[in-house]
Amino acid sequence: MKNEKKIYKRSFLFLILFSTSLLTLKTLKKVNIQDIKISGSELFSQNDVVKNSSLKFPIRLILINTYFLENELKENLSLKNVSVNRELFPFGLKVKINTRTPIAYAEKILNDEKILGFIDIDGIFIDRKNVDEKNLDELSIKVFGWKEKFKKIVSEILVAQENYEFELVKITFSPNGFVTVEEKDLKTIFLGFNPNFINYQLQIINKLKIEFKKNNFSDQIDNIDLTDPNKPKIKVFKP
Repeated sequence: MKNEKKIYKRSFLFLILFSTSLLTLKTLKKVNIQDIKISGSELFSQNDVVKNSSLKFPIRLILINTYFLENELKENLSLKNVSVNRELFPFGLKVKINTRTPIAYAEKILNDEKILGFIDIDGIFIDRKNVDEKNLDELSIKVFGWKEKFKKIVSEILVAQENYEFELVKITFSPNGFVTVEEKDLKTIFLGFNPNFINYQLQIINKLKIEFKKNNFSDQIDNIDLTDPNKPKIKVFKP
């Protein structure tokens, strides 16, 4: 009986050592491009993951910093979210992608070059190459002069568009940050420089839209100045 227990213990220890050695060897094994498994989107390939990261493949599985790789892919591929996991069985790198949904056309200037793309509800710029345009619905809004520092303002405007009555067709940022929007019926609306006024200004636009729609007055409007939202100025066409 004692001998059987000893044999069992030795077998158990051997199994543990063997399993540990196997796992260690697996983590030291190098990941090749074909070992990258992508889910969540058919738009991106294994090569896209490689090109948009600083990793040099093949690379040992244990050396891959998944947190750093997630941040690189999220930034470079304009993703809403991405998770990267190192897997031993089956061996490889599992990349789960969550893409952003474009709701407006956009353009930005980078190093004096105009770059075309899209904007999502968070005000994030999505490079054109990172969007499946074949399955994209027709978009009615265009954003010009986008910059990283304007994304919060863009998001506030787009969220308001979904909740209010007005129908914006254009959002424009001048190089110095002056904001102008164009509404389907209210025409050009000057919002100015102060981002703290945005929500209040959007409420005013919504009230004007509803009021003018009732009275069929919008056809006479040339532009609306809301740079001082407490003193709105409406310019009408003169016959």
